[in-house]
Amino acid sequence: FCYFTRLIFTVQMLTMALKSTIFKAELSITDMDRDYYATHQLTIAQHPSETDERMMIRIIAFALYASDSLQFTKGLSAEDEPDLWQKNLRDEVELWIDLGQPDEKRLRKACSRGQQAVIVSYGGGTAEMWWKKTQDKLSRFDNLTVINLVPSEVEVLAKSVERTMQIQCTIQQGQLWLSIGEHSIEVNPIYWLKH
Repeated sequence: FCYFTRLIFTVQMLTMALKSTIFKAELSITDMDRDYYATHQLTIAQHPSETDERMMIRIIAFALYASDSLQFTKGLSAEDEPDLWQKNLRDEVELWIDLGQPDEKRLRKACSRGQQAVIVSYGGGTAEMWWKKTQDKLSRFDNLTVINLVPSEVEVLAKSVERTMQIQCTIQQGQLWLSIGEHSIEVNPIYWLKH
């Protein structure tokens, strides 16, 4: 038992010692659905345990809800923060965006802390199982939106990752078209719940 405790502690210390990888992206957004047109200079810290897919999903979430005050948080490094948030001048959370399949406690926190809460789910079958198990409990949240991303589209996103990226993103009728280097990618978010 002591051996395993020491082993777990060692792995945790090594993970803490690993530094995040920094990515830079120039994201130009043409969002015809919201009449939002802007270019954002993004600095993205990729946690050692974060995959390229997940990092790119953070960029998709940013593009969908872009504003001058939307920010990446510490993400995986901080349990009490979402992946992205938008705060007003009084430090109140206007928008809370989480990725993955959060449990009910996390969902309650997102909906109580943020004026609007968004979950961007991904992972194919595991996301669908999570949704079937959770959807009935979500009807009481009137400020929650749940989006699912298709695994094949997310895989293509991950293949386009470079340390410095120029991303052109056009959004129309809920669809995203992205141009990243030599890659042209279409992303079709599925809204499982929309408020």
